[in-house]
Amino acid sequence: MRKPLFLFHCLLLTTICHFIHAQVKPLTSSEILLNLKKLNVVGSAMHIAAHPDDENTLLLTYLSKERLVKTQYLALTRGDGGQNLIGPEQGEYIGIIRTQELLAARRIDGAEQLFSRAYDFGFSKTREETLKFWGENNVLSDVVYHIRKNQPDVLITRFPPDARAGHGHHNSSAFLAELAFKMANDPTKFPEQLKEVQTWQPKRIVWNSFSPGFNNQKPTDKGTFITVDIGGYNPLIGKSHAEIAAESRSSHKSQGFGSGANRNARVDFMLHKDGVPAEKDVFDGVDLTWSRVKGSEQVAQLIDQAIRNYNVSYPASSVPVLVKIYEELGKLDAKNLYVQQKKAEVEVLLQNCLGLWFETNPTDYAVAVGDRAPLKISVVKRSDFPIKLTRLQFIGASKDTTMTLEMKNNELSVFSFAPTVPVNTPISQPYWLVKPIKDGAFQIDDQSKLSTPENIPTLQTAFTFEISGQKFTFTKPWVFKSTDPVDGEVYRPFEIRPEATANVSEKVYVFADNQPKTVDIVVKAHRANVKGTLTFDVPAGWGVEPMQLPFEMREKYQEQTVSVKVFPSAQQSDVKLKVITKTDNGENSYSLRSVEYKHIPTQTIYPSATTALVKLDIKNKAKNIGYIAGAGDEVPAALRQMGCQVTLLDEGALNKNLSVYDAIVVGVRAYNTEERIKYFQPKLMEYVKNGGTMVVQYVTAGGFGNTLKVQEMGPYPFKVGRDRVTEEDAEMRILQPAHPILNTPNKITTKDFEGWIQERGIYFAVEWDKNYVPLFSANDTGEAAKEGSLIYTQYGKGHFIYTGIVFFRELPAGVPGAYRLFANMISLGKK
Repeated sequence: MRKPLFLFHCLLLTTICHFIHAQVKPLTSSEILLNLKKLNVVGSAMHIAAHPDDENTLLLTYLSKERLVKTQYLALTRGDGGQNLIGPEQGEYIGIIRTQELLAARRIDGAEQLFSRAYDFGFSKTREETLKFWGENNVLSDVVYHIRKNQPDVLITRFPPDARAGHGHHNSSAFLAELAFKMANDPTKFPEQLKEVQTWQPKRIVWNSFSPGFNNQKPTDKGTFITVDIGGYNPLIGKSHAEIAAESRSSHKSQGFGSGANRNARVDFMLHKDGVPAEKDVFDGVDLTWSRVKGSEQVAQLIDQAIRNYNVSYPASSVPVLVKIYEELGKLDAKNLYVQQKKAEVEVLLQNCLGLWFETNPTDYAVAVGDRAPLKISVVKRSDFPIKLTRLQFIGASKDTTMTLEMKNNELSVFSFAPTVPVNTPISQPYWLVKPIKDGAFQIDDQSKLSTPENIPTLQTAFTFEISGQKFTFTKPWVFKSTDPVDGEVYRPFEIRPEATANVSEKVYVFADNQPKTVDIVVKAHRANVKGTLTFDVPAGWGVEPMQLPFEMREKYQEQTVSVKVFPSAQQSDVKLKVITKTDNGENSYSLRSVEYKHIPTQTIYPSATTALVKLDIKNKAKNIGYIAGAGDEVPAALRQMGCQVTLLDEGALNKNLSVYDAIVVGVRAYNTEERIKYFQPKLMEYVKNGGTMVVQYVTAGGFGNTLKVQEMGPYPFKVGRDRVTEEDAEMRILQPAHPILNTPNKITTKDFEGWIQERGIYFAVEWDKNYVPLFSANDTGEAAKEGSLIYTQYGKGHFIYTGIVFFRELPAGVPGAYRLFANMISLGKK
C-alpha cells in the first residue's frame, strides 16, 4: 500500500525540479542547513502578474530564501505576444522560449512557476479588451483553481487593477486576482473543481506597490499599507537577495532584461486590498509553524533536532533524523498539502546529505514511438553512509529490475538497458499546444495540467534505495547528455517523436498571377527504415501535382526533399495547404521545429504541417533588396515571396556600393541592437540622396542597446514615442489618397487592412520635421487619432520611410494587404 504514495511524492519532487534536469540541484553544506530551516516553516505566498518578466524577482527571493515559505509566481500568460531580441520566433514560439526563461529564473530565486490558459495576444490598453479576448470566466477559473490547489496564505499582486498598470494584461491580472480571492472559498463558484481540490481562503491580498524606479516612495493610494525590507543578505548563500534576484531577472534574455545587482537596502510597500489587514508583517495572523498540521508535534521536534545537531562538515550525519522525519510525516494526513510538500523537501535533503547522484541517459536525444531506447543508468553516492539500491523501474516503458546493490562511497555504478517505447506513447508536444489556440486561450481540456509549467515526462526511471531501513523511491526523467567542446556537459530533454515529419520550406507562398509555384517539402525520418507516402489536403479552387509522393529513408534523422507544383485559385484567396504523412503504422500531419539557444534547453515542437497560400493582385517593381537585420524577423522570406532577391547587409556589404539595391530595408529594432549601424548612417543617407529607397521598421526610443539618437535615423529629424494601435481591426484612415505609396504599383484601399493580426502598429513617430508626410491616421477605441504609423519624405532623388506598422507580424502570417503595401514602399522610385 505504501508504494503508490512513494511514487506520488517522487512525481511531486519531479514537478518541483521542473522536469528537464537529471538531478536535484546540488546544495552546498550551508544551503542544506537553509533547507533544513525551511522544513520548519509551514506557509506559502502566491505572486500574481500577467507575463514572464513582470514578476518582482527580489520579492520572490525574499519570500523563498529569507521567509522560507513556499513561493509561487502565477503568470497568466507565457509571453507569446512579446517581441524577441534574440531570434525570429514569434507567437507561441517566443512563448516557448519565455516559458523556459521563467523556469530558469525560478531555479535561481527558489520560487515555483504557474500559468493559466490565457494567450498573450500583444499589448492591450484596456482591461475590457483583454478580458473580452481571453474570456474572463475561463482565466478567472484558472486563478481560482491555483488558489484552491496550492492554498496560499497570502496573495500578492504586481500591478494595480486600473489604468496605472499601463497594460490591459497587467490591469487584468490584478483584477482577476482580487475576484479570485473572494471566490476561492465559495463552493458555488466553479464547483466542478471541487472533485479535485477544496475551497480555500487566503488571509489577505496585497498589492506590492511600486513607483517609478522603485525608489522607495510611499504609495499615494488610500488605505493601509506596510513596508517590507526585502533587500537583505543571506550568509548561508553568500549573496544578497538583490544579487540573487538580478541573476534571476537576467534569465529573461529574449526580452533584454539582463540586470545588475543593487546591493543597497530595498523597502517595498504592501498595500492592503482585501481580507484581514496586516499590521506589521505580510504574514500577520498566519501560523507558519507545524501547529497548523494536526498530530505533527513529533515532526516539529525532530526538525528542531536536525537543525540543532547539523554538522556542516558532515551532512550525512543528518540522514537518520531525516528518515525519522519522513516516517513521522507518513503517519499524518496524506492529503494535507504541507505533508506532501515537506515529504518532497525531505527527499531533496536526503539526496544532498548523502551526495546521491543518479540519472538515466538515453544514447540518443530522441526516439520514435515503437522503437527501443538504449539507456545508460548511472548511480553514485558521495558519502560513507550505508545505503542499498534495490530496484529500477521504468515508467512509460515495460521494464522492472530488482537488485540488492550495496553502494560504495564515490564508486559509480552503471547499468545498460534498451526498453521499448510503446506505440501509443504520446509525442513530446507541449500540453498547451496539443490543440490550436482558440478565442484568446490555449485549449487545455484537463485543468489539472496547469499544476505543472511544462509536460510531466512520459518516460522516467524510478530508483528505489534502502536508507536506514526505510525504502525511498526517487523518480527522474530520461535526459540526453552530451559533451560540447565549448560548453562542456549539456543536457537536453529526451523527445518522443512520430516516425516521420514533413516541413514545408516556406511559411507563406504568394501568387501574384496564375502561374504555379514549386513547393519543397523536407521529410525527416525519426527511426531507421521508414517509408511511406505524402498526401495533401488541398483547398477548393487550388491544385497540387502530384497528389501523392512516396518517400523512403534508411537512416534515422535522414532527410529527403520532395517537391510538388501548387496551382493557384483563379480568385483572390488566403488558404492553408496541409501535408499528411502516411506510413504502415498510421498517419500524422506533424512538422518539426526546434528552438535552440544556449541559455535554455533545446525545445522541440510539432506544429501542423501546413503552409499559407495567398493569391492576390500584387505588383512589385523592386527586385534587388538590401536588408539590415535587426532583432530577428521573417520579413526577408516574405520579400523573396514577392519576387525579390534579398541580400543581408553585414558590415562588409555596407562598405560596398549600395546603389545596386532598389531599396534598403532595416529590420525591427536594428538601430537599437546593431552597435555599428551608426557608423554607416552617412553612407545610407547618401544612398537615399542619390535616388535610393530606404524603409526603416520600428525602433524603441532610447531602448535596449540604443546606439543612435532616433532623430538622426532619417535625413530630417523625427522622434519615436510609445504610441501604438493595439486593435488589429482599428480603422486605418488614408490621409494622402494621391500619394505614390498608396497608388503605385498597387492601389491601396481600406480593404487592404482587413484580416490583420494582433495589432496595427507600435512605436509610432510622435514628432517629425515638416518635410515628412504622414500617410495614415488610426486609433484604438476611445482614443485620439495618431498619425505616426508611417511617415515619408523625399530626400534628394530618393525616398525615406519610417514605419511602426507591424509588417514583421503580418507578412509571415500571409496577410494580403500587408504584402501589397510593402511592395509599394520598396517600389518607390522605380518606373
